[in-house]
Amino acid sequence: MNYTYILRCGDGSLYTGWTNHLEKRISDHNQGRGAKYTKAHRPVELVYFETFRTKEEAMKRECAIKKMTRRQKLELVHRFINN
Repeated sequence: MNYTYILRCGDGSLYTGWTNHLEKRISDHNQGRGAKYTKAHRPVELVYFETFRTKEEAMKRECAIKKMTRRQKLELVHRFINN
């Protein structure tokens, strides 16, 4: 499986990424081995994810989410949490 995910960083900012191993990737982010951005904004918390069959689908969705405004991302997270 492949995942597109959103993290809430320690400073309240949001980070979007994709991976094929969600639990390991979140752990990596929190240990400073994830993205350069999250290394400086730890700790991170998983607040949203979607599952995809292929890497390409997950990467395409990551790109679409990154183009969203902060407000749109927060609405996405809110709908996810309340389902």
